[in-house]
Amino acid sequence: MRSAFRLLKWLLASAVLLVLAYQLWVFGHLLWWTRFNPSQTSFMSLRLDELRQRSPDAQLRQQWVPYERISVHLKRAVVAAEDDGFVDHEGFDWEGIQKAMEKNRKKGRAVAGGSTISQQLAKNLFLSPSRSYLRKAQEAAITFMMEAVMDKRRILEIYLNVVEWGDGVFGAEAAAQRYYRVSAAQLGPEQAARLAVMLPNPRKYEKTFGPRLAAHAARVAARMHYSQVP
Repeated sequence: MRSAFRLLKWLLASAVLLVLAYQLWVFGHLLWWTRFNPSQTSFMSLRLDELRQRSPDAQLRQQWVPYERISVHLKRAVVAAEDDGFVDHEGFDWEGIQKAMEKNRKKGRAVAGGSTISQQLAKNLFLSPSRSYLRKAQEAAITFMMEAVMDKRRILEIYLNVVEWGDGVFGAEAAAQRYYRVSAAQLGPEQAARLAVMLPNPRKYEKTFGPRLAAHAARVAARMHYSQVP
């Protein structure tokens, strides 16, 4: 009995140490990325593996561009569409989370997430698209650490350079080239709004951009000049 209890204590202690080691590993990467750009994200690795199952020579389309070379229209459109309180909150939109929980309760399933841009970046950098309470808890921990070491400008710069914008398409520069044959710096308001509303499901919306999404893009275009960006 005692040996079993000692084994249980050892297993629990080992699990705690592994969790702490992972958090330190994440924190170290976040500190590094305050000054240096991430070369690849968890989402990129997953999508590249999927593409190479279909075509072994497949490559992702992604080109890093600095914050000042991304159209202000795209910055405002993404904030308006994804996280209108981005510059004011500390990583979490508690009102949005509450509304999402109420919506999910009424639907009886997860249909809304209430995630901020910071939370979405945390997920993209380290996690997977799967949904679970454990993943959401880790996402929250990463978001907290990210907001502690990065300013809003850096968070938005990384997000706009690594977020998925289609099948194998990542970041604002690749998206601008893919859909409009221009650079990220040259995107106009309507183009920016259309790209912004694709973000919840980019691989679906690159194939079909229906009337409902077009109407949403028009609403974003109409209000995005009110959006504050860092």
